[in-house]
Amino acid sequence: MRISECPVRPAIDVIEGKWKPMVVHALKAGALRFGQLRRHAPEATRKVITEQLRELEEDGIISRKAFGQRWERVEYELTAYGRTLVPVLTLMAKWGKKHKKLMETKKNPEVGSRLLTSDRSAHP
Repeated sequence: MRISECPVRPAIDVIEGKWKPMVVHALKAGALRFGQLRRHAPEATRKVITEQLRELEEDGIISRKAFGQRWERVEYELTAYGRTLVPVLTLMAKWGKKHKKLMETKKNPEVGSRLLTSDRSAHP
């Protein structure tokens, strides 16, 4: 299969970016202003957050509304289409937590055996 034929690739293209999943997560609760979004990703630079917001807007995931004469007040919110991405990211986060624990078990095998045992009992 070529990468262009991979059905997962378009989804990865949309969420690819260090801060995009965090932005989508932050917007789940409702519209936020730029400064509020930056507080959800304090390590991100203004430039990178701005670029990633523009990409999410181009992909139809978020909408941008400007109030006032200039950029004095700008709000971002998930579009209806963007909200369909939330359950996907929620599943990815759940998988990521399990994967992180599994990788930690490679450093500490005793924890790994407990994790595998508890995982088996949860899923007969």
